[in-house]
Amino acid sequence: MIRKTLGLFAGLLIAGAAYADAPKIAVTDLAYEEKVSQYFHVVAASEKSSIRASESHRERDSDYSSSASGRSSVSGKHESNYFEAEGTYTYIDRGELRKFNADIKGEMLKSGIYRVMEAKPYTAKNTEKLYDVINRIKQGMYPGADYVLFGSVNSMEWRNEANPVQGTGKYTQTMSLELVAEFSLINTRTYEVKAAFSAMGEGQDVKFLTGNNVVVPNRGKVVSEVSKSLGADVARQLEEQFNPGSRVTRRVTGVTTTTEKQEEVIILK
Repeated sequence: MIRKTLGLFAGLLIAGAAYADAPKIAVTDLAYEEKVSQYFHVVAASEKSSIRASESHRERDSDYSSSASGRSSVSGKHESNYFEAEGTYTYIDRGELRKFNADIKGEMLKSGIYRVMEAKPYTAKNTEKLYDVINRIKQGMYPGADYVLFGSVNSMEWRNEANPVQGTGKYTQTMSLELVAEFSLINTRTYEVKAAFSAMGEGQDVKFLTGNNVVVPNRGKVVSEVSKSLGADVARQLEEQFNPGSRVTRRVTGVTTTTEKQEEVIILK
């Protein structure tokens, strides 16, 4: 009993020391870039008018004569301008999605292989350097991290579909979201890429409806499912490519299990 207790205690100490040496990884929010086209219709009108009037009057009166004279003038000016145009303009919108990395961090922590560090959000106005990870590392956006897991969105597609259920007179209303992102694990000191892969998250909310009934789909449920499935996929692929676990003991619910094997020794005389 004492031997087993000491073994378990030693195992916990080894696991704790190993976890302390585990690589520290900062996980970024998912960067995105999309081309946005918008319609515009502009109408501008201005009108300006002015009027100017003057009058002068002169009278003369004496014992011998009298006279009077006068002069008046009126002038006016009017200007109007009208401008109308319509069309479309296109611009590149860049930024970070801040809803999908919590479950990635959670799955990484559950593995017990990594320590997760907080990354600073990208708030710079110059979004052209959003994808410049090395520049962001040099700016100290991942304090204390040995590696940064940088993710960017490849595809994000919402669907809202209605399909009849044969023989029931009902139909299903399905809202779904599919998100595909690519990830790179980069060493913050050498800038070496230690892992690279794409991962996918999926989620949906299905309602059974009859007639002309209308319901509001549960958008929060869909986003939550996408986040969880994406987190699981990322953690799985990260472990496949970057697992220094050969020297780190894997933790299972915080307890390390040590199996002792006794061998019988026979001494021949």
